Amino acid sequence: QVQLVESGGGLVQAGGSLRLSCVASGRTFSIYTMAWFRQAPGKEREFVAAVPWSSGNTYYVDSVKGRFTASRDNAKNTVYLEMNSLKPEDTAVYYCAASHYGSGYENRYTYGYWGQGTQVTVSS
Repeated sequence: QVQLVESGGGLVQAGGSLRLSCVASGRTFSIYTMAWFRQAPGKEREFVAAVPWSSGNTYYVDSVKGRFTASRDNAKNTVYLEMNSLKPEDTAVYYCAASHYGSGYENRYTYGYWGQGTQVTVSS
């Protein structure tokens, strides 16, 4: 089993920044990809970014490209999401997810492990 714990959410004004963290524990050696998803009220859970564990590539949804940066620290089993130039439409619960697979990054069903979520609210 893998456990994921997110932190770093909060309330910020439009144009501001937040940094989310997600620490993985348990059978972390079995993880290939870590990702961030978000879910706004009344909407489907949406892919935000993915960081494969063993490559230098990251993948983003178009709406956050140039504003968000996902990164990882393998030694700490931690993945980060640096969010800049935040917009009210970024308001959502942000979830960390982990997968055994190296493909299907944008598909929520690829991920077998999820954190509890952290609320991000961007005021206008």
